[in-house]
Amino acid sequence: MISVVLLGAGNVATHLYKAFSKAENITVTQWYNRSNSAISSYANEVETIDSLADLKEADIYIMAISDDSISKLSKVLPFENRLVAHTSGSVSIHDLDKKNQRAVFYPLQTFSKDADLDFSEVPICIEVTEKRNLQILKDLAENLGCKSYKINTEQRQTLHLSAVFVNNFTNQLYRIAHEISDAKSINFDILKPLITETAQKVQNMSPYMAQTGPAKRNDKKTIKRHLKQIESEEHKKIYKLLTESIKKTHGQR
Repeated sequence: MISVVLLGAGNVATHLYKAFSKAENITVTQWYNRSNSAISSYANEVETIDSLADLKEADIYIMAISDDSISKLSKVLPFENRLVAHTSGSVSIHDLDKKNQRAVFYPLQTFSKDADLDFSEVPICIEVTEKRNLQILKDLAENLGCKSYKINTEQRQTLHLSAVFVNNFTNQLYRIAHEISDAKSINFDILKPLITETAQKVQNMSPYMAQTGPAKRNDKKTIKRHLKQIESEEHKKIYKLLTESIKKTHGQR
């Protein structure tokens, strides 16, 4: 049985708690947050605390908190030589205070508190400063039904950058498409099968091979018509930027 103390109450912490609670060989010993009210709804399931002085001993302490808070919190933890991991994609493992054994347990996924998530589909990127701790992180991921990958800080930060492109930026494009279609009273649901197919296609072929559309075939008439249709200057800039990027990639300059 792996005992875990969870620190933080954001989206990642909430999903981790739910996943840990379902795992047979993981027990959440405590859940800490500086504001107990944020996790009080779980008080009947797990011991919730708002004082670091009340932290109990556990196999691993997982800090699922904001990037800016990781270094600060790790410095004030009231113990030494215990295993402490953060869950950030962009923060170095060395930002954790070296008074403890340092690790990273990074679930590469987008998290929203109210959205259901199959944690077994989430890849876990792990990193340790001491090899002896690698197995417990692997076991933790395995008990969640997740695949784990040994990834160093530089690789993880590159993954995080790539994730911003495939998730955050893509979602912003969904929002723009929603705005454009909604302005003409078009139901955005009509576009959802296309969104699904686009995401599914790159499971089986490279994004380069999956590319279609007017920019790839250098359809100047369609591109010109689209630009006339777009009312927002900001959206026109984005359309032009992405069109030029696709044209350059596929030799249509």
